[in-house]
Amino acid sequence: MAETTGDRAGGTDGTATGAGGTADGPEGTGTAAGGSATGGTAASPRKAGWKYIGPGIVVAATGVGAGDLVATLVAGSNFGYTLLWAAVIGCVVKISLAEAAGRWHLSTGRTLFDGWASLGRWTTYFFVVYAVVWGFVYGAAAMSSSALPLQALFPDVMGLEWWGILCGLVGLVFVWFNQYAVFEKVMTVLVGVMFVVTVYLAVRVTPNLADAFAGLLPVLPDEKDSVLNTLGLIGGVGGTITLAAYGYWVNAKGWTDTGWMKVMRLDNRVAYITTGVFVIAMLFVGAELLHSANVAIASGDKGLIQLGDILEDEYGTATARFFLIGFFATSFTSLIGVWHGVSLMWADFVARYRGRGRTADGSAAPAGGASAEEVASGRRERSWAFRAYLLWLTFPPMVLLFQGQPFRLVILYGVLGAAFMPFLALTLLWLLNSPRTPREWRNGVLSNAMLAVAGVLFVVLCVKQVWDQPWSEFF
Repeated sequence: MAETTGDRAGGTDGTATGAGGTADGPEGTGTAAGGSATGGTAASPRKAGWKYIGPGIVVAATGVGAGDLVATLVAGSNFGYTLLWAAVIGCVVKISLAEAAGRWHLSTGRTLFDGWASLGRWTTYFFVVYAVVWGFVYGAAAMSSSALPLQALFPDVMGLEWWGILCGLVGLVFVWFNQYAVFEKVMTVLVGVMFVVTVYLAVRVTPNLADAFAGLLPVLPDEKDSVLNTLGLIGGVGGTITLAAYGYWVNAKGWTDTGWMKVMRLDNRVAYITTGVFVIAMLFVGAELLHSANVAIASGDKGLIQLGDILEDEYGTATARFFLIGFFATSFTSLIGVWHGVSLMWADFVARYRGRGRTADGSAAPAGGASAEEVASGRRERSWAFRAYLLWLTFPPMVLLFQGQPFRLVILYGVLGAAFMPFLALTLLWLLNSPRTPREWRNGVLSNAMLAVAGVLFVVLCVKQVWDQPWSEFF
């Protein structure tokens, strides 16, 4: 699907011109931003290969948090295999969004924030408010989610709040002192743990494969609000702001020009195939372990603790502990993924705001904006802005671990979170159909259709979430 997006005039055997430079060679190798990839960036490969995979693993690990697994688990427990097709479509929609973000970075040599800023100041205002409010509440949620399985594994060591603080501090130290290469390796190991645990559980519950295949047919459950519940499952598969961070991780890997386009697309497919495995495996568990026994679990991270208790009753302590290890890997990858990816985006915003968007050799970035090559050089990860946002994600949210989340702030968090995905889908649609993107890398019919579908889907979900907020209690 991803390879059909855009008019592929120059990414295979021809030449591709991008933002003032040419990309020629067997795979369109060269520069998209008018200069060679320096500052530690790698030469473009002749063809896509599995050995290059990396950012996709990171975005899959970060995007699939405990909340996503619970949502799929609950869908399986409520509807059996009926909504399996919706989980698959969710992965396909996110493939198109991540591919679009990566294509913008590689084809223009500019970062996504720089593209947003070119659309008007309103995008900057939205991003800043979102990053400040969302980051504050998410920091507490991520620490709490990572703490839950640790407390369940070691109940007599310390309280949930202190486990959360420990997870936040470990994430802070890890991201502060390690750059992308080490970060990617650790994320890959944790994804491996997640993969083994979720697949083991799916096999352990002995899924009904005939019913599972039947679940691939688009059928709505015969329930109230089934359409909105189905759309919620589609929209909830695999990440929010982490999709925007994907382009930054692509650059941090050293991919900065159109010669890496095929590699990025393969990498992106791997990301959402991996995500699909996680989600489908948990839907199997929900359908077989909970739906067949008519067992309900709570929404949110505590639902996974309940699942651990059910697994212990059904299959013994070893299986329950194995699951809790996978639960921790799921939560902690989301924590360190956001700590790294969103801090990278914040550092990019600050650099552009201060007029310091530069290429790796120190010259001005293309079109007066931030350079993908500078992200690849690693300077963003060593900047004071990157580390300041790391501190913001870690220390202020610790207050919420002890005091509970402020009501009004939680409402704003929910609204901003709901608004981000339509913002991402519609701005990518705008950017990739405009002269800001080199003609040969603009959207084709399929990419436009997928981004339009994503935009409509997320607008509907945003309106629903905003409508459902208890506004009468807000004022």
